[in-house]
Parts: sequence; C-alpha cells; structure tokens
Amino acid sequence: MIKKTLYFGNPAYLFKKDMQLKIQIPEKDENNEPKISSIPIEDIGIVILDNPQLTITQAVISALLDNNAAIITCTSNHMPAGMLLAIAGNTIQTERFGAQISASVPLKKQLWKQTVETKISNQAEVLSRQGVQVANMLSWIEQVASGDTKNLEARAAAYYWKNIFKENPGFIRSREGGYPNNFLNYGYAILRAVAARSLVGSGLLPTLGIHHHNRYNAYCLADDVMEPYRPFVDAILLSIIDDGCEEEELTTEMKKKFLGIPVTTVLLDGEESPLMNAMQRTTASLAKCFSGEQRLILYPEFPDN
Repeated sequence: MIKKTLYFGNPAYLFKKDMQLKIQIPEKDENNEPKISSIPIEDIGIVILDNPQLTITQAVISALLDNNAAIITCTSNHMPAGMLLAIAGNTIQTERFGAQISASVPLKKQLWKQTVETKISNQAEVLSRQGVQVANMLSWIEQVASGDTKNLEARAAAYYWKNIFKENPGFIRSREGGYPNNFLNYGYAILRAVAARSLVGSGLLPTLGIHHHNRYNAYCLADDVMEPYRPFVDAILLSIIDDGCEEEELTTEMKKKFLGIPVTTVLLDGEESPLMNAMQRTTASLAKCFSGEQRLILYPEFPDN
C-alpha cells in the first residue's frame, strides 16, 4: 500500500477521532457548520505542516508516530525545518541496532561504494536524457573503490551540476544558494523524510551513517541511503522547468508536484515500484547487510522512457 503525503499550507485544526485524522478549516458549510474532512491515519506516510495558524493535537501526533508516519514542520519562509519520527518502528529493533552499531569499517566502505556507484549511474541517466555526454561518468562508475577513496562522488557531482541546467551553465549547488537551490532543498527534504521513515521501519538508527558523520546531524544514515534517490528529485525539477515554469520562488502548485516524490516510479530489482516502497526495500536490504544475511543494498534505477 502506498502511504499518502499530506501538505497543510492553510489554517486548520487537526484532531483525531476513531483513528481518523480530522481536518477542520475556518470556513463554514452551507448549514453554517464547520467544514471537516477526514482520512484514515493508517493511510498516512508523511505530514507537512506549513502554516503558523495550524493546530495539531497530541493525540494526532501520537497516532501518526504509532503508525510510523513522519511529521515535517516548516519555517516562516516555508522551508522544512524539523522532523518527528517514531522511536520504535520495528519489532526486532534492539537486535538490528546491535548489528548496525557493530558493523565493520570494511563493510561500511563496501556499502558506500555501492551507494556512490548507483548515485553516479542515476545522475548520468538524468544528464543523458538532457542530451549531455556522460561517457566520463560511466567510466568513473567503474573506478569507484571501496569507501570511494578517489572521491569520484565529488568529481561526478561537479560535472553533473555544471551541466544539468541548460539555461544556467554556471549553476552552483548550495543549500544556501539562490534559485533553483530552493526547489532542490524542498524536494530533498521530502526525500529525507521518506528515507528516515523507512530506516525506522526497518529497525535502524537514522543517526549512525555508513559514510556521513556529523555531530550535529541526526539523520546521517538517511543522508547516506537517499543519495542514489536524489536524481529522481532532480528529474522532477527538470520536468517543472521544461513545462515552462518561470517562477523562482516555490508556489503551492510546485509544492504539489514535489509532494509526488513518494509515488514517483522507479525501477528496483527489475520491477517498477513507487519510490516510497522502493526506499522501504532499500532500508530492509541494508538491515540484512548489517546482519550478514546479504552483501548488496537494493538501490533504484530509472525505468525506461
């Protein structure tokens, strides 16, 4: 089942009744009664709160977390600022925590090698669909060593960002940079929530990365496993630009398109799948790598055009 991503950008009161998320808006209906809609909480995967006049009850928060939903809060400039996740999302969590914590350095280096190889491959596919030459990137994939000691991820990223936007050849990717960095930041925040939610569901700690290590980052492992998925967000942005978008600030309509990230079609292990489901399989395979049950992480590719 594909879980829903809900975005709340207008004033509303969110409360729970009979395991339903009830959404009450300020407007009244024709009988002068409050307008209330509902959705089963078990159907929800991600909730994005993006209005200072939103009220959400503790009962809703508790129920969402009990169902392993991720809750994202946004700042006054409408960019994601924080995330709530369930503490216990898997019945054998303690066992999997132990395997993750005790994972050897060689294992983590091999896992990072696989991650970089797939990320570069997916970046090359995005550029190829833009008509950009990618023979160098395909060559770099073959050269990725354990732990990516040659830092080919960075080399590929430099080439990728230099060539991805035809109308902006001088583009520099930066979290604090101007357009279209703000679009990318928004899309990646949703992707990060998908990754973190899936890791919790697989009984893993999102904090302990296989490569990313930052004392101030609570989602290092989420940042690791989402790397090969980032190009799918980039592809969505390119489709928005190709549709003739001239806005440099995120509009409600653009946010709706990015909310489609969890249901974007990817190819995983030879089968087409919604991205959110694929991410769950990715994190489940990572848990098996930590436990010694398998050696390869399942990562997605782009399906044929």
